[in-house]
Amino acid sequence: MRGESGIAFSMPGGDASGTVGARPVDLGHLARQTMGDRDLEREVLALFVHQSLSVRDQIADADARQRVLLAHGLKGSARGIGAFAVAD
Repeated sequence: MRGESGIAFSMPGGDASGTVGARPVDLGHLARQTMGDRDLEREVLALFVHQSLSVRDQIADADARQRVLLAHGLKGSARGIGAFAVAD
C-alpha cells in the first residue's frame, strides 16, 4: 500500500481544501480502497462520474421501482469511493 503517496496526499492544494468532511470525496478512503494506486483511483472516479451522469439522465423518466434501483446503485458506488454525502 502506498499510503500517503496516494492521490489523497499528492494532489496540489489537497492540504488546503478544507477538512475531510468538507470534501465531496474522502480521498483517504478512496486511497485505501484502491490500495494507493493512483491510476486505479482515477479509473474508479471516472466510472463513478459516468454512473452519476447516467443516473441523472434516467431518473426523471423512471418509475418508482426503477428510481429506487438507480438510487441504490448510486448510493453503493458513492460509499465505495468515499462520497458519503452523496450516499446519504
